[in-house]
Amino acid sequence: MSLKSMTGFARSGGALAPWRWNWEIKAVNARGLDLRVRVPPGFDALEAEARSRLGAMLVRGTCYANLSAQREQAAPEIRVNESALGALVAAVERLPKSAAVQPASLDGLLAIRGIVEIVEAADSPESLAEVSRAMLAGLEEAARALIAMRSGEGEALQRVLSGHLARLRELSEAANDNPGRKPEAVRARLEQLVRELSANSSALDPQRLHQEAVLLAAKADVREEIDRLFAHLAAAGELIETGGAVGRRLDFLAQEMAREANTLCSKSNDKDLTAIGMEMRAIVEQFREQVQNIE
Repeated sequence: MSLKSMTGFARSGGALAPWRWNWEIKAVNARGLDLRVRVPPGFDALEAEARSRLGAMLVRGTCYANLSAQREQAAPEIRVNESALGALVAAVERLPKSAAVQPASLDGLLAIRGIVEIVEAADSPESLAEVSRAMLAGLEEAARALIAMRSGEGEALQRVLSGHLARLRELSEAANDNPGRKPEAVRARLEQLVRELSANSSALDPQRLHQEAVLLAAKADVREEIDRLFAHLAAAGELIETGGAVGRRLDFLAQEMAREANTLCSKSNDKDLTAIGMEMRAIVEQFREQVQNIE
């Protein structure tokens, strides 16, 4: 299983007479999974099912899914209230005839409010259910395209992260082999320091100086930090090879590696070892920035 990024964009469209629609899905980084679905009026029932289907396909990231839909214009239905028209005609015929009044015409009668009704075409519940099913299928199509895009970006990130880990292993090896961190080198520097302090002040207790030197030597030992760095690097490499939703665990390991690199720099009393630690810190920070994009 490969890594996936949390960013991506996908679109899908479909049509089922008289409706046409388009889905747009955009995903960005987030600590967890945050689904935000927008549907047009009349399709509110789709929102819950859309969330459910996206939740089954995605693991992490903020995902915006927007549905736009247009209905084709259909000829309106014209309905004549024949019973009302018949009653109106009968009432007109009962009126007394007069030469001053023209007889009622059909167009005049039809113009009376309530006789003719123009009704916009409406969808039956069955047709709306069929359109809704097709729309949800379109959502899954867009989600699959989004996942494919995230997988492609994840493969690129995997190569970058593997390169950072390889360089950190090289630096860890260099720190481990650095002559300045060897016990004999630390001891020689501290013995020289004790001699200089003893020569400059006869009031200093040589035994006390020796004890302080031993404490300084213990504090300057970076063996544990280097061992933990190797362990964190191995764990991170295994997660990257395994793939899947490992972003949070990689972020935790990046924090631990940064902590060890910082401690190595603070404990180092050799300029070359300090330089190695400083480069480690920079690469770990780059590693962590890229990990923020991993699902």
